[in-house]
Amino acid sequence: MFTAFLIKYAEIGVKGKNKHLFEEALAQQVKYALKRCEGEFKVSRTEGRIYVHALSEFDYDETVDNLKTVFGISGICPVIDVVDEGFEKLAQTVIEYVDRTYENKNITFKVNTRRARKNYPMNSMELNMELGSRVLDVFPEMKVDVHHPDVMLHVEIREKIYIYSIEIPGPGGMPVGSNGKAMLLLSGGIDSPVAGYMIAKRGVKIDAVYFHAPPYTSDRAKQKVIDLARLVSRYAGPVYLHIINFTDIQLYIYEKCPHEELTIIMRRYMMKIAERIAKENACLGLITGESIGQVASQTVQSLAVTNEVCTLPVFRPLIGFDKMEIVDVSEKIGTYETSILPYEDCCTIFVAKHPVTKPNLNIIKRHEKNLEEKIDELVQQALDTDEVVVVKW
Repeated sequence: MFTAFLIKYAEIGVKGKNKHLFEEALAQQVKYALKRCEGEFKVSRTEGRIYVHALSEFDYDETVDNLKTVFGISGICPVIDVVDEGFEKLAQTVIEYVDRTYENKNITFKVNTRRARKNYPMNSMELNMELGSRVLDVFPEMKVDVHHPDVMLHVEIREKIYIYSIEIPGPGGMPVGSNGKAMLLLSGGIDSPVAGYMIAKRGVKIDAVYFHAPPYTSDRAKQKVIDLARLVSRYAGPVYLHIINFTDIQLYIYEKCPHEELTIIMRRYMMKIAERIAKENACLGLITGESIGQVASQTVQSLAVTNEVCTLPVFRPLIGFDKMEIVDVSEKIGTYETSILPYEDCCTIFVAKHPVTKPNLNIIKRHEKNLEEKIDELVQQALDTDEVVVVKW
């Protein structure tokens, strides 16, 4: 029955003179998502509206599912569009729409007409009254409620006439690509894919880096991270995943530094390397899945010591979340089942029995001097191993 979709947005509507740039970015993301669907579509922008018109047969559920992954969309309204052939034809179409959409007619409704084409012979108030009256004539069990109706029946008079009453919630946020690009430190755990999703929701394009440690981590662990990047890419668009061999750096730190400081020093070198890759790829920040107090390397003191090596901003969207809140999001976006597969990432191999929870920056720097002989060379060797995998849904 439905021939098009009206795409609603929220935040974009308050962008003032720049609104058209965000609308165009959203339209481009809609087009990208629709490439995954059967059928042919046309995406158009007109008078503060974005429409998706079906040009061929299409799978309704598949199309809606893909539109629900586009950040920036607040609502997806399936519509029928009709050519203006006079009021009688419009009234008949509205009645048919109500009959086919609502099997149970024991409901309240309100007609809400928006007349963008001002030369239409009836004004909005007249259309509301006349169309409501026609619906009541055919379905007397329905009742009008102008304050809290069960169904808000929208009729928009434009070049065509659009009729809709269903609004499917979208993911909200801002269209990907409208707020620059950042580098996600992606592990095989639950947190970092959620962090990437949440920053992408704010319109940031995502690249990612994964620190691989063969033979201590297997190819299955590497594939797990690629799979997670693919799941994130359903929302964030194509992800350029940089895979870095971190084994030699880990072994060198293990040999030269106190074992209770292994995690924090390794984390500092991961951040240094991630920042180098980020700057080379025009990223404006780093993204991590850290939340305060979750593990020893995520105490406030540890985060402060980790931050010290970075010149780019570090975005931590999960900083105030507890674990169950993070799990809830991971289940919603489909990453949880992959994240809990039992393949170790490099962070879990060299873990001290009693890691420091309140590291002192001066002490950490003093112990890092033990690495001076080879660490710069090892960092460059790690950067030279950079394997870039373009991951897309």
